[in-house]
Amino acid sequence: MASPSSFPASAFGGLDLLSSAVVLLDRDLIVRHVNPAAENLFSASSRQILNRPLAELLGEPPGLAAALDNAIRDNWSHTGQNIRVLRHNADPLHLDCTVTPVEAGRVRVLIEFRPIDQQLKTAREERLAEQQQANRELIRNLAHEIKNPLGGIRGSAQLLERELSSPQLSEYTQVIIKEADRLQELMNRLLTSHRLMHPQPASIHDILERVRHLIHAEFPEVAVRRDYDISLPEITGDREQLIQAILNIARNAAQALDGRGEIVFRTRAQRQVTLAKRRYRLALELQIVDNGPGIPEAIRDQMFYPLVSGREGGSGLGLTLAQNFVAQHHGVIEVESRPGHTCFTLLLPFPNPSQESQ
Repeated sequence: MASPSSFPASAFGGLDLLSSAVVLLDRDLIVRHVNPAAENLFSASSRQILNRPLAELLGEPPGLAAALDNAIRDNWSHTGQNIRVLRHNADPLHLDCTVTPVEAGRVRVLIEFRPIDQQLKTAREERLAEQQQANRELIRNLAHEIKNPLGGIRGSAQLLERELSSPQLSEYTQVIIKEADRLQELMNRLLTSHRLMHPQPASIHDILERVRHLIHAEFPEVAVRRDYDISLPEITGDREQLIQAILNIARNAAQALDGRGEIVFRTRAQRQVTLAKRRYRLALELQIVDNGPGIPEAIRDQMFYPLVSGREGGSGLGLTLAQNFVAQHHGVIEVESRPGHTCFTLLLPFPNPSQESQ
């Protein structure tokens, strides 16, 4: 028999920082506390949930009632998997849960809920983070290995050119020098994503306006429409990195439009967002939408890999660098694409008040 956990009622506030949904019950299975993650999961405010029977929130999933009874009567913990919860005016939820007996004032049971789809998303983000780290190491090592001999090739071509008396032969050395310079610039771009960040408060809309002007100058026939939530607070980040990340995505969209079409910049706030296993009360949702032909299916799963491009002559670095820059800001990029609609969604956290004070 497990002994009940004991913590003071004042500790309930610490549950609000958890990314998993937590519900506290008394002996009669009345809800006494819910954290923000639980409010978000069940699409209900604490005012609607508190002091009401748990059955009104969850219904009566098979096995859960017995687990709650054992927790209260015998101090037994319980872990349930794939519990189906019906919600009013919403799709059913499939959850894993842990029932733990506790002693904190009137509270006797703590239930932690974990959406199965959220676990899959977390696992996917972990795999993506590992892939990004491997990509960064590969890029950095490759760039360093290429830069040194490249400088030797360019220098040797310059020395050779001085010894040549025929202008026609000099054309060949110029080809070598120009191609070496082009590869040098490519290596510099590969290494750019590894420079130290310079975070500072910045307006996402000022950043988007900068990108909009750059796109308009390069693709005058492409319309860039704005759909901004002007009430959003400032983010904390490296302005140049964010401009480059958004510009890379928007430029890819303009190129896919073949110079004619529409791109939409849309900003919204998302609440209670989990990014890289960390819970944020507020996050920026930035969408870059175009009405182009869509991303070729053959490269959708690899489009963030370095040197993968769906366009002839493309370097395949734009999305890789964009993903690296967003990851350094503790954010993620999500993509959905079909013919006539491609949407890149960037989720970037706003600092929590406690983080700002620190």
